[in-house]
Amino acid sequence: MKKSVIPFFLILLLVSTSYSCFEDRDDNGAFASEISDFVWKGLNFWYLYKDEISDLANDRFSSNEQFADYLNLFSGPEELFQSLKYQPQTVDKYSRILDDYIAFEQLLEGCTVRSGYEINFYLVPGSNTDIFGVVRLVLPGSNADAAGLERGQLFYGVDGTSLNNNNINELFSSDSYTINLASYDDNETTETNDDTIIQESETISLTKASFCEDPIYKTDILTIEGENVAYLMYNGFVSEYNNQLNAVFADFKSNNVQHLVLDLRYNPGGSVNTSILLASLITGQFTGEIHSTEQWNSDIQTAFFNQNPENLINRFTNTLNNNPINSLSLNEVYILTTGDSASASELLINTLNPYIDVIHIGTTTEGKYQGSITLYDSENFQRNGANPNHTYAMQPLVLKLANTVGFTDYSEGLNPDIVISENPQNYGILGNENEPLLARALSEISMSNNPIYPNEVVIPFTTSNSFEPFLNEMIIDKKIPEELINKLSFKK
Repeated sequence: MKKSVIPFFLILLLVSTSYSCFEDRDDNGAFASEISDFVWKGLNFWYLYKDEISDLANDRFSSNEQFADYLNLFSGPEELFQSLKYQPQTVDKYSRILDDYIAFEQLLEGCTVRSGYEINFYLVPGSNTDIFGVVRLVLPGSNADAAGLERGQLFYGVDGTSLNNNNINELFSSDSYTINLASYDDNETTETNDDTIIQESETISLTKASFCEDPIYKTDILTIEGENVAYLMYNGFVSEYNNQLNAVFADFKSNNVQHLVLDLRYNPGGSVNTSILLASLITGQFTGEIHSTEQWNSDIQTAFFNQNPENLINRFTNTLNNNPINSLSLNEVYILTTGDSASASELLINTLNPYIDVIHIGTTTEGKYQGSITLYDSENFQRNGANPNHTYAMQPLVLKLANTVGFTDYSEGLNPDIVISENPQNYGILGNENEPLLARALSEISMSNNPIYPNEVVIPFTTSNSFEPFLNEMIIDKKIPEELINKLSFKK
């Protein structure tokens, strides 16, 4: 893997251009908040779509006073931030401003306050407003696991209040609550318009607590038609678990697997470097080849290119922490997805496609091809030295990632080769050969003509990922050496 270093020493010219009118942050304090000051300057420097936003132009302001007057037009940093996003309904749906970066950092590490399960929500048959939930995932060791919650359980309400499309966020916001279970009645017909949700008397009480999720949810080696098939359900590209991921592939390799089914159906993304690692673990025969290329705003793109064009290229690797990785050298992979497969999950599919046969099974993915970094209110936008007066940070989109043939901008998501969805009536057991999505992949591997999965595609109305607006991230792990940080000469 290439050593990723942000060449700040080459883009100091950009810094001086952007900041030349604002030499003393304290001078602005009487006119505009220091948080809004941070928001504008961070986006002016880093934002991917800076070139499309006239208010982020380097020459937008001619004096400190003009800059302060502009900031004072907004009620606060959130309003300013939203005003500077490019086409937020279609293009930039993902840039975020954070008022508590500590909680956000914990989320990126897989740690958050939660009950420990995930939900798919569906419209009740015949209704445009009423909703029922289906438990899709229970995290081992969580409070939900201890309470006996199981995948595939249906529920119609929370604390006795029926779910609808207006109240689900509110109903699940409490630290403790009870879900009201239900069952599905298809009235023994294949039609869905006569199906009903039966309210049951049973309830399960749940409590939220701090919980750290292991993204490696399940691994197994199945024997299909005399061949070894590896199965991995991977729920987040979390760099802290890279060694464990490499160990999983060591087990696969030692068992001489011929096929891999990679289950990304609930994987919302994460670290770009971990996505590169996983692509390299699946393959291994493309070490040094182009994995992806980066596209930044014009100022940063030029600075990276002028230092060394290699700065804009990510390559397949054969090492992790300077040690060899356990690559499988596969020429095909079966990848399971849903609409909650996003960012680094989509990057994996997109970057493998030019090299090997990716058999994409499930439903269309989210459609997030841009990457972010976390910006803090410090002189170099890094965590170290962040302003102690507040805990605001930003997660703006800063680059796009294209595969080796230049394909990116898949805003409508990546479409599967084989369309199949989870069905509320038959979720199955994750990792079991009869679970519908896995069964479909195994039937492709064995070339079976007797699939045991439903044909109807049922897309959730929404999912519990909507409760966590920062899940669909593709995080750029660019590290800045301390010696370069010390050379920065921001005049503040």
